[in-house]
Amino acid sequence: MVPGRCRGKAHKPGHLGYAGRRVLVSRKWSNKTLAEHKQDRRTWVLQALGLDNEPTDPHRYTWKPVPAGDGNVPPLAVRLLRSISERQRWREHLRRLEASALGLSATPEAA
Repeated sequence: MVPGRCRGKAHKPGHLGYAGRRVLVSRKWSNKTLAEHKQDRRTWVLQALGLDNEPTDPHRYTWKPVPAGDGNVPPLAVRLLRSISERQRWREHLRRLEASALGLSATPEAA
């Protein structure tokens, strides 16, 4: 084998740059589409969090540009840090739920 001489279709210059699926779903095994797998994961997470699995309203958010200098909106850095903090809380909560489901402790025990 010589580098750059692969006969595979994926390595030919005409096919480079085309992204494929990152998750392969075998419909022969599960008979589910990617959308069905996504819905299954969503249902599981909502059950673990104790929330209702109601369909989301596509019009639940109103998107408007924020004028520069608007006093009602915190600076971008503050909004980003709040979003990151919220996401970290969600992940930690989910880790605790998974650990309790497995009968493990989510926090290290003091020796």
